[in-house]
Parts: sequence; structure tokens; C-alpha cells
Amino acid sequence: MAERPQDAAGLVSGQDPRRHLPSVDRVLADPALAPLLALYGRERLLIHVRRELDALRGGDLGGLAREGWGGLAERLRAQLAAGLAAEVGPGLQRVLNATGVFLHTNLGRAPLPAAVAAQLPQLLDAYCDLELDLPGGRRGRRDTHLQPLLRALTGASAALVVNNNAAALALALAALAAGREVVVSRGELVEIGGSFRIPEILAATGARLVEVGTTNRTRLADYARAIGPQTALLLKVYPSNYRMTGFVASVPAETLAVLARERGVPLLVDEGSGLLRPHRAPQLREHSSMQQLLAADCDLVCGSGDKLLGGPQAGLLLGREDLIELCRRHPFYRAFRADRTVFASLEAVLRLHLADKPLPLDRLWPDAHLHRARLERVACGLAARGPISVEIRPAEAFVGGGAAPEAPIAGFALAIPGGDALQARLRLGVPPVVGYVRDGCLMLDLRTVDERDDALLIDAVERAIRLD
Repeated sequence: MAERPQDAAGLVSGQDPRRHLPSVDRVLADPALAPLLALYGRERLLIHVRRELDALRGGDLGGLAREGWGGLAERLRAQLAAGLAAEVGPGLQRVLNATGVFLHTNLGRAPLPAAVAAQLPQLLDAYCDLELDLPGGRRGRRDTHLQPLLRALTGASAALVVNNNAAALALALAALAAGREVVVSRGELVEIGGSFRIPEILAATGARLVEVGTTNRTRLADYARAIGPQTALLLKVYPSNYRMTGFVASVPAETLAVLARERGVPLLVDEGSGLLRPHRAPQLREHSSMQQLLAADCDLVCGSGDKLLGGPQAGLLLGREDLIELCRRHPFYRAFRADRTVFASLEAVLRLHLADKPLPLDRLWPDAHLHRARLERVACGLAARGPISVEIRPAEAFVGGGAAPEAPIAGFALAIPGGDALQARLRLGVPPVVGYVRDGCLMLDLRTVDERDDALLIDAVERAIRLD
């Protein structure tokens, strides 16, 4: 018997194309779906496969007749990925940050040093001595490993670690000032990230706000007049991205510490950015470090772990041992304390600080000749992939995270024609790449990209341009 003729797609002429749709099991066995299987699980993937196959059976299968199952399978995989992502979420993805903003809040702020990330699994996929005194065999404190490091790095008598800086501030206010007065300059009643306002934090902890000075000018005498029998704390807040210029005046923390000591009232400084010790960068010279603030007799200092410190999201509360102990005994400490992932990564980062080893933040100030050579290598790598136009243009980088907002870091970046359209395609690539658009060109600043990712960046840009 002669075989019935087949068309270009490999289907038998005259046959219902639905007969050539694969079974559910065949689709699930597709190796290309392994990432979806790992991310969403078999049960959830099975539901979406059945849904998509039912839609194909009830729809127009002209595409199957034209291009065969291979072409249709590619679209099916894309629809499955989109449907699962819409229902369950796509999961976190590794992103190449080429914005030139190092502490980019939307991209997770400071990346952990590679050496720190590499040593974390052995402390996370097994048990560790987080709260066990191994020599004595008794329960210990979870911050035992961090206390000596923070004392050595900052000069603090004692320290606490909680889950972020807002928690550190709230804990100190609740433990030391509930039902009493906290004196703050009107110019420092700022709103911090996530729409949290200093007055609202004080109110939530039961402290009573006493405003001093005016919005633009606060003098030492304003603080002195406000101190009374109900004063629990003087509070100084780092203004982060907020700046006033012109006819302005404020009281430095070092000067305020003298008044606090004379009047017997503790001074709490919200340093904000987690600068442990003075940094060599000119953009950070005016930012008082935790070490400097404590050396100036500030009683307590709090700051972030995931900003200039370069660690995980955490809040550090450093200072006088008696005040730290009061905070430790407060019920909020139990609610705010960090987990072992934070403690393990923070300890490793602090040891890098102690050894004066480079951190990812230092990429913002590379050797000029070496960085120029790197830009040229990446530009040549892109040009070798086809007709891709790349220029090296002047560009400014920023620390980000509220630190040195008005102090750009001069340098250079890659400029590629394509603007917003190219940027949009890069954001949807694997891995996603985020840059910024200037004068119609996509700007890619390599100072916020790990040099080990240069090849990934070249591949991603080539794919995005090819899709145009």
C-alpha cells in the first residue's frame, strides 16, 4: 500500500492536525522545560501543560500544519513560562547592574563579596554554632562571633545586630525612650526608604518628639533649651538623599556629644549608611563613620549592613554597654533579631574589613588605565559579534543608597545606539541587564559590573541587538 503524502511539516495530508499534538507526558519530558519544573514543581507545571494543550485542541492549528511540532513547541514553552510566572511569580534572577549606581536599592543594594558568598553554603546547609557555646556546652548568644569584630573595627563597647537599620533605631527608641522625650532637629525629621518617617517611628515606639530649631537652621542652644527632666535621648539623623543648601545650619554630632555628656543625656546618632571606618574616596570624606562618631563620645550609633558596609541587610546598633544591654533585654529585640544567614555573611564581611581587603564597593574607584583597557576589551568583544556600534563616553557613577547623593564619580561608560528599545530587550534577557539611556544611547557603566561577568554582558547585548 502506498504511503499517504506528507507536507513540509511532516504531517500526513488530510489528517486532523490535532492527532499530532503531543501527550501531556511527552511535553513534561521536554528537557527544555527542566528549569520550569525545578522552579514551579511538577504539579503546577502539569496544570498549565493541560491548560495549554486544551487551548491548542480548541483553537486554530494552522501553525502546526505550516511549521510542525518543533515550531509550535517553542511557543508552547514560552506560554508555559509566561503563565506560570503570572500565577506564581518568576523567581529572583541574577541581574547585571550596569547603571553606575552601586547601592541600587531596586537591585538588592550591595552585592556580597564572591569569597563570602562561596563560603556561606557550608554554614547554611548544615547546623552551626549560632547560639551554642562549644567549649562549655551551654546556650550562648547569637552575636558572640560579631561582638569582638565590631569592637575592633569601631571602638564600640558593645553591639547588637538586628534585621535592618530602621529596626535598630526603633529598638533603641523603644528601650530607652518609651513614654519620655526625644529631642530632634526639625531639619532632620526626614522620610527614609519605604515611606517611613522619623516622627512616625518615634510615635510607634511610644517616645514623645520634641522638635528644636527651624527647618533650615538648628543651633546648639536650641538643643540645650529643650533638655528637661523628661528628656530620654538626643537624636541626630543622617539626612540620606535629602539636602538643604543656602542659609542653613546644623549641629555636628561631635559638638552635640559634648552637650549630651554635660547634661547627662544619651546621644543616639542614626548614621544610616553603615560606614564603619573612614573611606579613602573623596565622595565619602564628609560622611562621619561609626568609628569616628563613637570616638567623639556619641553614646549610641546605628547604621545599615547592606550599604557602605557591603554586607547583608542588617542593622547595627553600637555604643555604650549599659545602653546596649537595655536594648538587648527589650522584647523588640526578639522580634527584630537577624537569622543565621545574616550573621554568617556579616561576620565574613567584617573579617574582610578587619584585613583591609577590597570589597565590591571599591570597584567604583578603579585604576583609570586598567578600567579604560577593560572598556576597550568589552567594546571590541561586542564589535567582533557583528555590526554593533559602541563608543566610550564620559559618564558619572554614584554610590547610591542615600550616601553622597550630590557627589558623582567621574569616569567612562559604553554607549550603544538603541535607547529605550534596547534597554527594554536587555531587561528581559538572560541574564537581565540594566543600564540607563542618555542622548538616545544605552549607557552601560562597567564599574558596577563584576569583571567576571563581562562575557555574559557581551552575550546579552548581542542577543538583544539581534532581536531588533
